[in-house]
Amino acid sequence: MEAIEEYPMNGGHGIYSYAKNSYRQGQAINAVKELIKEEITEKLDINKFPSSDTFRIVDMGCSAGPNTFFAVQNVLEAVEKKYQREGLDHCRLPEFQVFFNDHSSNDFNTLFTSLPPNTNYYVAGVPGSFHVRLFPEASLHIVISSYAIQWISHIPKELVDRSSPAWNKGRTYYAHAGAETIKAYADQFAKDMDNFFHFRAQEVVPGGMVLLTIPGGRLDYQILSNTLYDLLESTIVDLAKKGIISEEKLDSFNVPQYFPSPQEMEAAVKRNGCFSIERIECLHDEKKQANPKEARVFSSHMRAGLEFLLSEHFGHEIMDELFDLFTKKIEECEVFDMGVAFKLLVVLKRK
Repeated sequence: MEAIEEYPMNGGHGIYSYAKNSYRQGQAINAVKELIKEEITEKLDINKFPSSDTFRIVDMGCSAGPNTFFAVQNVLEAVEKKYQREGLDHCRLPEFQVFFNDHSSNDFNTLFTSLPPNTNYYVAGVPGSFHVRLFPEASLHIVISSYAIQWISHIPKELVDRSSPAWNKGRTYYAHAGAETIKAYADQFAKDMDNFFHFRAQEVVPGGMVLLTIPGGRLDYQILSNTLYDLLESTIVDLAKKGIISEEKLDSFNVPQYFPSPQEMEAAVKRNGCFSIERIECLHDEKKQANPKEARVFSSHMRAGLEFLLSEHFGHEIMDELFDLFTKKIEECEVFDMGVAFKLLVVLKRK
């Protein structure tokens, strides 16, 4: 396997931290809350589980909170309800152990100092990429991941190879790039999903579940995520035209995210063969009226997620200028009227 890159969100509690700029991800967790509870209550096969007094849950790509705590609590409530429906009273519920997983560069200090008081579960941090094996065989009962699976393990080398038809010259994203560039992104995502499901199949007990929430989820490109990344690309291109960044730096940078369609996720699950598809659903938010006051919020959210990546490549000293220009572009294009926010809910059960 090629080296896996790390893309940490901004840590701490500063003005551009992920902890203070991730409410949209929180909205997505809340939007699928009842659907996830319903799926767990109806589909979790606790009668297949090996005899154990401990129920283990992991959130993969947890970042620095607080959204991960909300997602975990939703799952815990559903699992408790499931056990109660099976005739077990509160005193006979298993003990719960929750693992919070992300890259080793994640700000686990901020995460754990933000841990809600009086939790009804035991906590552990697990550093490492979800593109590799992380847990012992058949040790997990539920795997969740929200707004993390779209991060690919690394940028395909052909995107920065001048001799390749997939060379993404003058662009930083795939939405309006050539067919070969789009294919390179899609192929890398497919490989990553093959690894993801291969290792989860080893870690999840029969009857256990994997629940994924992913931004995007449409084959067409007129979605909010693509619109925002198009604007970011335009911002970087403008800075290159001004000579603030070099053309070489522009041509060697690509955003390491890919937003899959339901069909792509279904194909990945079927290639693996170890999970049954319980639900794959594309959900969308209603379009909002253009609101310039929201532009700064969107920009700050993008900065919290991408600043490390951008500053490593282009230099920290231009971040304020880059995101000021990006904010203006959001205001000018009325981004809310140009794309609908989609999310893809994927619910699987281990055979």
